[in-house]
Amino acid sequence: MRNKLIFGLAALGVVLGLAMAFVSGHVKKNPPPTFTPASNPYPKGIFANGIVESYQSNGANINLYPEVAGTVTRILVSEQQVVERGASLLTIEDSVQRATVEQQGAQLEAARALLAELKAQPRPENLAVAKSQALAAAATLKTAEDQRDKLKHSSELQAKSVSRSDLDNAENAVRVAAAGLEVAQKQLDLVRAGAWTYDIRNQESQCAALEKSVAASSALLSKFVIRAPVDGPVLAINAAVGSYVSTQGTYDGYSQGYLPVISMGSTQGYFQVRCYVDEILVQRLPAPPGIRATMFLRGTDKGIPLEFVRTQPYVSPKIQLSNQRTERVDVRVLPLIFRLRKPDGLSVYPGQLVDVYIAEK
Repeated sequence: MRNKLIFGLAALGVVLGLAMAFVSGHVKKNPPPTFTPASNPYPKGIFANGIVESYQSNGANINLYPEVAGTVTRILVSEQQVVERGASLLTIEDSVQRATVEQQGAQLEAARALLAELKAQPRPENLAVAKSQALAAAATLKTAEDQRDKLKHSSELQAKSVSRSDLDNAENAVRVAAAGLEVAQKQLDLVRAGAWTYDIRNQESQCAALEKSVAASSALLSKFVIRAPVDGPVLAINAAVGSYVSTQGTYDGYSQGYLPVISMGSTQGYFQVRCYVDEILVQRLPAPPGIRATMFLRGTDKGIPLEFVRTQPYVSPKIQLSNQRTERVDVRVLPLIFRLRKPDGLSVYPGQLVDVYIAEK
């Protein structure tokens, strides 16, 4: 019985070993590809990575950053919306700056009112008072002179009728009245002259300084609204109402970096493709008039011909085409700019990565 059990187990082991050998030796067939990968259409074509952008005569997509920091209060446009130059796109909370402008505006109005007051002098009421004071001083002098003359005449008729002290007092009264008339006349002249020229000039300078302060504050207040610098579509809005934005843009929690608050493109019927040729391949590039290129959208094998536009004649460190300037490698690249019309039947968007093959015509 024991021997039968041993032989049975041995036979089972042989069967299992043969089964495992058969399974391990069986080669699984790979599933067919979902699409045919694009191949180099040129015998000696140079491969380059590319990225689709809106067509610009200079530069790339228009990335907008605020010039002031704050909380977003309103977003006035939507993505894909075509806007005109100068249109308001986004507003930032501006209550403090608006209050500053209003305060400085009130100070300017007060300064202007004081300047107008200085230029309007003399005030008719003040001039009338000064004239009355001069007339009163003249009348006081006339009274003192009459009193002195009466005492003198009485003394001439009867020497002992008037004392010497009374005559002296009458003379002093005339002198005091004459001095009072002189002061009143000078005060009248001062009122007639109006404000001092130096006071007017000083107030004019105060008004000019406040005008510049209001202009500077108003210019800063306008920075709390991001406006479209050109006619074109809104490609991306990377902020929401209530989010905080700074002059570096808006913080993206996914990429752990800063993004432009708004990206815009152009209204032209073209896309541009910016491709980066590795520095070791630069010497194989044809002369610019003879460059031709074909672009392949990733996931398709349909080639789209490109029109050469220009070369950016500056070799720079290679970037992984994600706008993250910290993603640097040791290779340096030469940017080439091509353009193409928006193709029918294919979905092409700014920011899309493409494969570009470059050759000579």
